Amino acid sequence: MAHDQESIHDLPSDDRYRLLIEAVVDYAIYMLDPDGIVVSWNPGAQRFKGYEAAEIVGQHFSRFYIEEDRRAGLPATALATAAREGRYENEGWRVRKDGTPFWAHVVIDPIRGPSGSLLGYAKVTRDVSDRRNTQAALKASEDRFRVFVQGVADYAIYMLDRGGRITDWNLGARRIYGFTPGEIVGAPFARLFVEEDRLIGEPQRALEYAARHGRFEGEGWRIRKVGERFWAQVRIDAILGEDKTLLGFAKVTRDVTERNEAQQKLEQTRAALFQSQKMEAIGQLAGGIAHDFNNLLTVITSSLEVVRDRLAEDRRTVRLVDNALQGAQRAAALTQRMLTFARRQDFEPEPVDLSGLVHALADLLRSSMGSSVALSLDFPHDLPWIRTDANQLETALLNLAVNARDAMPEGGSVTISARQASANDGPKPDLAEGRYVCLAVTDSGEGMDDATLAQAIDPFFTTKGVSHGTGLGLPMVHGIAEQSGGRLVLKSRKGHGTTAELWLPVAHANSEDVPAATQAMPSLAEDDPVRLVIALVEDDALILMNATDMLEELGHVVLPAPSGADALEILKGGRKVDLVITDQAMPHMTGERLTAAIRAEWPTMPIVLVTCYGEVVHNVEPNVTRLDKPFDTAALQVAIERAVRLQSSI
Repeated sequence: MAHDQESIHDLPSDDRYRLLIEAVVDYAIYMLDPDGIVVSWNPGAQRFKGYEAAEIVGQHFSRFYIEEDRRAGLPATALATAAREGRYENEGWRVRKDGTPFWAHVVIDPIRGPSGSLLGYAKVTRDVSDRRNTQAALKASEDRFRVFVQGVADYAIYMLDRGGRITDWNLGARRIYGFTPGEIVGAPFARLFVEEDRLIGEPQRALEYAARHGRFEGEGWRIRKVGERFWAQVRIDAILGEDKTLLGFAKVTRDVTERNEAQQKLEQTRAALFQSQKMEAIGQLAGGIAHDFNNLLTVITSSLEVVRDRLAEDRRTVRLVDNALQGAQRAAALTQRMLTFARRQDFEPEPVDLSGLVHALADLLRSSMGSSVALSLDFPHDLPWIRTDANQLETALLNLAVNARDAMPEGGSVTISARQASANDGPKPDLAEGRYVCLAVTDSGEGMDDATLAQAIDPFFTTKGVSHGTGLGLPMVHGIAEQSGGRLVLKSRKGHGTTAELWLPVAHANSEDVPAATQAMPSLAEDDPVRLVIALVEDDALILMNATDMLEELGHVVLPAPSGADALEILKGGRKVDLVITDQAMPHMTGERLTAAIRAEWPTMPIVLVTCYGEVVHNVEPNVTRLDKPFDTAALQVAIERAVRLQSSI
């Protein structure tokens, strides 16, 4: 290196230190004598304190302090501390020449001579106002956030350390979980999980997922301090340091129990709506095909009955015919159940002598249940009449009897009983006020567990297996009870049998108002035959032919008529006619209109109106006997007896 130029290395040591201090502009570096008088002043001091060296050298350094610090003796304390401890360091307010304050970081070091005597002090001051303002702003932000977090009441917001222990606890967490900070801070957050989730390690799994992916979100059961469960929506965020190391977790929990329950109710409502729409569709379908389907079944059943009677000696053939008849009857029952459940039937409530109806039905019930089932009836003598549709009640009882039989594959006992009751004794609080008769069918069968019992009246639910049940029997009974103004109540325990209770309202009618369905009929038995001339009106040629054969088998004379107009021609022709049997659904003239025309000219003529189950007829007189398709010979005979008796009593 050339030495012809001035070099810092050529300068005396004192000059080098002086140049160093004067070159520093970001720090105020100056000296004080032992009494605190300023004896030197660098450019940095001049830059941010505002004094020229000539203005401040010889002045006491206390003029840089704010008034309250001077009164408190802080300058003297600073010098004394530096002299005593060898160093004084602090931060505080200082004042510039123009009177504006600034935040200063101050270091005061004592200067001592070779003998250790105090020569003065070296004072270094730095303006750190910007840093302080930044820290203050950050602290204010943190304080605001802390207040915000602590003030949130709808969310549990709290921190976890790396091991999953709770380190703080906000107001929302206290409200949702019930724990105070003193009760929960320091505890593992797994304490807030339900037992089954703790056992499978769900808390640790959530933390591991958050640590690995940065966030965990989910829903599940949590538990309050009092032991009550609630459905929670949770989020866990991993908190990382500047070097990406895991510091802990921030956890947010929201109680969404009400939302979850509302969602479940919505889903249940949707399911119920779907089921209702499905039932409506089934009802419309069944109603649309019922007439034609029942016409076909009428042809099948009537033909099979005639064939069976004519082949009475061929037992094997009779057995086959009986099987075919049972199949046709099951098809008719299925159509009837579908229409009943879909509420497309014509429900005709009337006063009914329940005891008389059940006793009259007893033989049919016994034959339906078979010889392995013992049937007993228990009815008080003073049982009041009820108001319902007698025909549909009979169907309901047959369904309950068949259900009881199927629940006792090895046989057993069935008791049908009745008692008077009031709405207060009823099965549901919304049962209308009034008097009721509780008709109970009790079996000694297998019974049902709670899950099966809860679904027993749901449409299409059956425990009988594929092809052994439609699941419409109990819903049909339920529908009949509801339409009557009552309720169906099922009581059962697994292994202890089942009781089906039909709560039916008491009829407010005179005792003379006896329904035709429960009165004694004049006999048309074979040992005392009554030969009638019957005008049979039916537009379907197959049904007309088969019904004619059935009536002739019963010993009657039949005048077939393919339309209402033909029937009127027969009646006007002068030949004696004892009874008219007419179909309802016919072109040009319905059975209802034909009945009205007959009543206008022959008011005492007995009439049987044949309808498909589910057809609603509005304007037929009460003394017209109804007969549902498909019908067999026995039902046809009962209808004839009823029609003759009704008209003879007028």
